[in-house]
Amino acid sequence: MTYVTFGGVTVGLLVLAYHLAAWYPGLKALRSDPVGHAAALLPFLFGWTYGALTTLGVGGLIGWAADTARWISNWLGDVALVWGVGGQSGQRAGAVTYLPLTQTGGAIVLILTAVMAVLVKKPRYGSDLKRGMWCGLCLGTSAGVAGFAAAPLAQAVNWLGGGVYGAL
Repeated sequence: MTYVTFGGVTVGLLVLAYHLAAWYPGLKALRSDPVGHAAALLPFLFGWTYGALTTLGVGGLIGWAADTARWISNWLGDVALVWGVGGQSGQRAGAVTYLPLTQTGGAIVLILTAVMAVLVKKPRYGSDLKRGMWCGLCLGTSAGVAGFAAAPLAQAVNWLGGGVYGAL
């Protein structure tokens, strides 16, 4: 498992800030239709959820791809911190203790992977989903609020997997 560094968290926060800045419709438009504009964030949130789930003890090709993406994000963020603002590289960002996925929770992540493979090809929401996945990969195991969201996600997916596979 690749742990997230300060650089990786910085990349995740940059992706989040970029997406929110691109989404922001303006105060007047937000006041006139808050639900409609908030609904536009759902593809990003779904991608974030999937990205965070892939970091929770998922092995195989999906886990390898998530670890590789996190390693690249850590490297990019560390380079940006060192060369951009004179920071230090490679400092671990205090990973939280997380609840790993059960066998049935992993099966749900596999099903979500198939769904995401189809959804990211859609021109309307593909870029939102990709940015959300990248952000979730970077922030899903951080020690901040986003990292603490991973535990309820894991519990929900484990519960869903237990319900689906327990009923068969």
